[in-house]
Amino acid sequence: MNWKLACACAFSEGVPQRSLWVALVVGTILKLINQGDRLLSGQHLDFMKIALTYLVPYFVSTYGAVSFRLHAAQRDGDPQ
Repeated sequence: MNWKLACACAFSEGVPQRSLWVALVVGTILKLINQGDRLLSGQHLDFMKIALTYLVPYFVSTYGAVSFRLHAAQRDGDPQ
């Protein structure tokens, strides 16, 4: 795999913006599922878990977009 091309895809044409929106929506839903009871009761929140709850959907969304673009470039014979 060409890491340089993968990184270029990860930061190109709206990928970061779409991944951010996915992370905000999915991360918020997961945060409420996983720590909603603590949030409502005023208990201590685990900020490492909250950070990971948003980072994981961001990276998964970015990975999906990059692998799609790399596959499309390989199929079309376009080095991008």
